[in-house]
Amino acid sequence: MMNLVFISGLSGSGKSTAANVLEDLGYYCVDNIPPTLLPTFIELCENSDKGISKVALVIDVREGVFFDRAPGVIKEFKQKGYPVDIIFLESSDTTLVKRYKETRRKHPLSSDGNILEGISKERDMLEELKNLSSYKIDTSELNVHQLKDIIRNKFDKSNTQNILVNIISFGFKHGIPYDADMIFDVRFLPNPHFVENLKHLNGMDSEVLDFILSNEESITFIEKLTEFLEFLIPNYEKEGKSYLTIAIGCTGGKHRSVVITNKIAEHFDYLSPITRHRDISNN
Repeated sequence: MMNLVFISGLSGSGKSTAANVLEDLGYYCVDNIPPTLLPTFIELCENSDKGISKVALVIDVREGVFFDRAPGVIKEFKQKGYPVDIIFLESSDTTLVKRYKETRRKHPLSSDGNILEGISKERDMLEELKNLSSYKIDTSELNVHQLKDIIRNKFDKSNTQNILVNIISFGFKHGIPYDADMIFDVRFLPNPHFVENLKHLNGMDSEVLDFILSNEESITFIEKLTEFLEFLIPNYEKEGKSYLTIAIGCTGGKHRSVVITNKIAEHFDYLSPITRHRDISNN
């Protein structure tokens, strides 16, 4: 049966980018089609002489009054046996507001110009679709090229690498990354924050790097963690997992977690991991 990919998520989170990648991969892409018309549209595609075998559809709150039907229609396709994937894209409120201000576009649900209120309404409306989704991707810290890599890695069948590794450093005091598959706590390591000449630096600075790596526990932890991940990653890949997020946290996300994340990413350089330091600039 025809392969169906539904792209949804918050406005400004990268749905157009995801659709463009799938179109490049040979998917017949349609943006903003009312859910009530989907069964008819898919039937037309199946009966077409164009040989359409895979379709990508962007569904979001722009469908207005028709949007409520979306989850039910998708469930019906699944019940009929269609191979269905749902990509759900989202970003933090701060990132979305920044993107809207940069593009000077109006949020579809903020008729009075209140972007945050529109984002909040949109999150509520999309909750059911988010829960149905196969892949939840937070694009807050991703650039366009990184998002393209994630989508391409999952849906490009000619790609020999089946898993994309994403390694994030973060600070526990700023919250745990919701999309993390595995979380490792490095708060047991000596904290440069309490060293006067290091507290205002971060894990990208050589002085902080040397301080942390001079500790025997740091070296042992890196060795054991890389060994652990060398075992896990191929097994996740074997089971068909396409996107693995490893989060490494310290108190503020500025020193220890940054150094350890960089060292782990360096070890797995052959996998071309995406490395992000979520809280490196936070106080």
